[in-house]
Amino acid sequence: MTFLSTILLFFPTFILIVIGSAIVYLTYSPNVFSILSLLFAIYGLPLLVYRLHQGAYPVKEGISYLRGKEYSPWWGSHQIQVIYITIPVFEAILRLIPGVFSCWLRLWGAKVGRDVYWTPGLEIADRGLIEIGDRVVIGHRVGIVSHVIKPRKQNLMLYVKKVKIGNDAFVGAGSVLSPGVVISDGAFVPSATHLYPNHHV
Repeated sequence: MTFLSTILLFFPTFILIVIGSAIVYLTYSPNVFSILSLLFAIYGLPLLVYRLHQGAYPVKEGISYLRGKEYSPWWGSHQIQVIYITIPVFEAILRLIPGVFSCWLRLWGAKVGRDVYWTPGLEIADRGLIEIGDRVVIGHRVGIVSHVIKPRKQNLMLYVKKVKIGNDAFVGAGSVLSPGVVISDGAFVPSATHLYPNHHV
């Protein structure tokens, strides 16, 4: 693990400390600035760090390895995003307001079309590695994961590829979409379907 990998391993802890400090500030001094500070701690700071990280170490599709002397950009980007996987309520709140969650994903580099319906129980592991068309319905407890890790030759092989969903597609509740999955326009994915890497519907 490289030095930068080790630093970013503690990024979720750092964000928790910043959020905790913002909550204390809001408790003792409730005003516009303390509210904005809390919102920035939850949503602004991780996004800002991610954009800076992407500028310096862009995540590339394909096969790489996590152990060794080379820094893994995916590892860093995952540590920056892991706060939203661990505490899903942060993003679930955004899904209560029509259009806001789609805008939020676009800020992370995702391509999201118009009139996409997101259910509150959704889990996205790699926000910048999805492409979604117009009028898509994403069911309850759907997981979209654009990476997979597999032990190989005393190392950890990482495979990264975007998940793409076409226009007017429907993804049933409890489904899991793996890296490289492509769902065509108008396709219907039944509930609890596990789509393996590079599967085409």
